[in-house]
Amino acid sequence: MNKVLEIKHCNKSFGENEVLKDISLSVTEGQVVSIIGPSGSGKSTTVRCMNFLEEPTSGHVYIDGQKLTHANKTKIIRESISMVFQQFNLYPHMTVLKNLTIAPMKLHHKSKKEAEDLAYHYLDVVGLRDKAHVYPTTLSGGQQQRIAIARALCAQTKIILFDEPTSALDPETIQEVLDVMIKLAKENITMVVVTHEMGFARQVADRVVFMADGQIIEEGTPDHFFENPSNERVKQFLGKIIR
Repeated sequence: MNKVLEIKHCNKSFGENEVLKDISLSVTEGQVVSIIGPSGSGKSTTVRCMNFLEEPTSGHVYIDGQKLTHANKTKIIRESISMVFQQFNLYPHMTVLKNLTIAPMKLHHKSKKEAEDLAYHYLDVVGLRDKAHVYPTTLSGGQQQRIAIARALCAQTKIILFDEPTSALDPETIQEVLDVMIKLAKENITMVVVTHEMGFARQVADRVVFMADGQIIEEGTPDHFFENPSNERVKQFLGKIIR
């Protein structure tokens, strides 16, 4: 299988605080990888190192076999990776349509018509075509996150990173976002998802990675992970959250 994303022996410190300790992880094309674990375990920092939002203190990141460096990171990441954040990060002073077309026009040099056609296509995918001309602040949190996913899709990258995409949402809107992500997983889009949603990890992920204290403690298929984990720390974690 083609490895589209690989991190090798990554460490990350913020001052004296060692947040990641020797993290190695690879993702193959079309795979959905869920990263789970207690708060403060380094999950978000791991995905932020994948696209150099945080630069590893040591270790390397490879996209399609190319090592990310200061010199090439902007070009490679722009072409290969999109990200969906916990807090949506939409531009409040722009309509939904403008939020979706700005990157394809400015970064990928698409015409206004091409960018708008793309935007409407992905608004259909997330079920929000009728919201094209409203401003993000008029939408619910779940709708804003679905727009943020459409924006990531408009970049047409082969990898999408999700950093706790449902943790800022009301319980009743979480499922509408997860439903969109389930749809994408079936489309063979490569996804790395930091999440507290165990149902999503169990039903949708191809691989589950468990982190604690800045390290990968265990990884495997959802069946192995949820039914028969080998690590004591994983068993404790699952015992507390799955009754």
